[in-house]
Amino acid sequence: MAPDIQAGGMEDIARCLRKDRGPWPSRVNLEPDKVEQGLAKLVLSLIELIRQLLERQAIRRMEAGSLSSEEIERLGTALMRLEERMQELKEHFGIEDLNLDLGPLGKLID
Repeated sequence: MAPDIQAGGMEDIARCLRKDRGPWPSRVNLEPDKVEQGLAKLVLSLIELIRQLLERQAIRRMEAGSLSSEEIERLGTALMRLEERMQELKEHFGIEDLNLDLGPLGKLID
């Protein structure tokens, strides 16, 4: 059985939600061009985050001496190509900054 909602309870909840909205806009802009760019920004931001994680892992493995010189060369080439392709995609979609603001959590990418 659903709990009883006191008179005015829903207005109190709505008022709290409006007051505590954070960095998000009250309305979502669903223009077709903006949706495509927003989705591209989200996907490219996640790819950039993964690229940075891979780069940090490669550096740790290099410093630990667990990579051969050929593996280091391949990793370096792969990461450079990925970064170049990311630049091309950012230009294609007209995206300058991939860093997403996650509100209280901070920025997605350092």
